Amino acid sequence: MDKIIRAENLIFDYKQNEEKKLSSRLAINDISFEIEEKTFVAIIGKNGSGKSTLAKNINALLIPSGGTMWVDGYDTKDDTLIWNIRKSAGMVFQNPDNQLVSAIVEDDVAFGPENLGIESGLIRERVDEALKAVNMYEFRKKAPHLLSGGQKQRIAIAGVLAMRPKCIVFDEPTSMLDPKGRSEVMEIINTLNKEGITTVLITHFMEEALKADKIIIMEDGKIRMEGTPKEVFARKDEIRQMNLDIPMSVEMADLLRKKGIDVPLDIVTEEQLYEYIMTYN
Repeated sequence: MDKIIRAENLIFDYKQNEEKKLSSRLAINDISFEIEEKTFVAIIGKNGSGKSTLAKNINALLIPSGGTMWVDGYDTKDDTLIWNIRKSAGMVFQNPDNQLVSAIVEDDVAFGPENLGIESGLIRERVDEALKAVNMYEFRKKAPHLLSGGQKQRIAIAGVLAMRPKCIVFDEPTSMLDPKGRSEVMEIINTLNKEGITTVLITHFMEEALKADKIIIMEDGKIRMEGTPKEVFARKDEIRQMNLDIPMSVEMADLLRKKGIDVPLDIVTEEQLYEYIMTYN
C-alpha cells in the first residue's frame, strides 16, 4: 500500500525570545513515521506533547526546522507545492468557528473549491455531495452561527470534503463538543475513512482512537508508542506512566480476564466487548 504521509527525522522548533536571549523548545523532536493510504491513524498525547504541531506540519501550516515531511510525495519545505499539498491533505481544526467564513452554509462549503479555481457548475455538484456526506444538506441555506457546535463541525468537514482531498487531518475536532456532538462527528469521521479517505485524528480521547488501524502516542515531542489498538493497549502500565487514561472497554476486558473469563486480547472497543459478552457461555 502506498504511503501518503512520511516523516523522516522531523524536527520543529518554536523559538522564543526570553529576556533578550534566544531560546528554543522542540515541539517535535526527531521523529519518523509513515501513514498508508486509506488507513485511519489516531495520534494521542497530553497537551504540549506535540500532536497539534505535527498536524500543522502535515498540512504545511508549519514548515520543519529539520528533517523532512512528505505529503503525497510532495516535500512540505517546497513552497511552490503548497497548494498541491493542501489539496492532498485537508485539515479540520478544533474550533469550527475559526474555519467558517461565510454567512450561508453552502457558500462556506464552496469557499475552498472556489479558491482552487474550480468551474462553478462543478462546485455546485461538490457542495451538494459534501453536505449530503455529512448529513447537513437540509441546512444548506442556514446561517452557520445558528447551528450547534456539532453541526458547525460537520460543515467544516464538508468544506474540506468539497476540495476532494486524499487525506483529512482532524486536529482535536470533538474537544469543544458535547457528547452528542462528539458522537455525530466521530460517526462522520469513521464513515469517510471507510469510503477510502486517509484519516489522521489528533485527540486526547482514548475512546476515539479505538477504531483506528494504528495509534501513535506522543510525549515531549517524541513518539513513545506506535501500533494497533491491541498492541498499544497491551502496554497499559506504560500508558498510565504517561498520565494518560485507559479506555473503559479495555479496563473492563482486563477485569473480566482477572475474574477468569478468557476475553480475547484483540477485543478493545465497547462494541466488541458487548458482542463477546452476549455470546459468552
